[in-house]
Amino acid sequence: MNTKQQTKPNFVSACLIFTFLFLSYSASVSADEEENEREFDYLENSEKGPSHWGDLKMEWSACKNGVLQSPIDLSSQGVKIVNKAEELKKTYKPCDAILRNRGHDISLKWHNCFAGLININGSEYSLQQVHWHSPSEHTINGARYALELHMVHHSTDPNFNHSVAVIGLLYKLGAPDAFLSKLITNVTSMADEMQEREVGVIDPNMIGIDGKQYYRYIGSLTVPPCTEGVIWTMNKMQAYLNFACR
Repeated sequence: MNTKQQTKPNFVSACLIFTFLFLSYSASVSADEEENEREFDYLENSEKGPSHWGDLKMEWSACKNGVLQSPIDLSSQGVKIVNKAEELKKTYKPCDAILRNRGHDISLKWHNCFAGLININGSEYSLQQVHWHSPSEHTINGARYALELHMVHHSTDPNFNHSVAVIGLLYKLGAPDAFLSKLITNVTSMADEMQEREVGVIDPNMIGIDGKQYYRYIGSLTVPPCTEGVIWTMNKMQAYLNFACR
């Protein structure tokens, strides 16, 4: 049996740590966002918790029976080390964005304009949104990090087998991160209330994913429906996370 091993996230003050609840995806292969937060949760002792996700709906069975499930430890066999110049090319541009709190997560979604794309081995994926997990979902040699960022991209070819590509970045405590610092005031002000807010033009190039090497593997969505075939590219170099009390 392959069940999800998730850590319960929570919201806390930015003076302590920058934390977000997990992003949910829809039960479709196209990986649209799941809007109904009541259908599953992250409590291990809950009937809707990760160990039961695969039993809640037939279309979520991959959460229990899947063979390419994420997250994983990035030191595992089957994870490839790739060079950015050879395997990952990005052309992002500033675009209007919305910060959204849906109760189970906070995410940043670009809308009404094209925020750019990445090219992986000749296939193009358009940038849709970014979200965070705290603590990190992926580990390296068993070590979990303070925060994990996911940049979610969808294939521009609807017939392509790998329709979703995620670029990931792990954070450890240290110097302030410019991209997160730009958003923190809005995030903390809406942390306890479900709402969405226009935050103006946000440049995806501010996200520090410009490492020289990456971990690459084929995995899955990390929440229901746990659809497999997702191309994961995790930055091998960690970013830093730190905020002063406001």
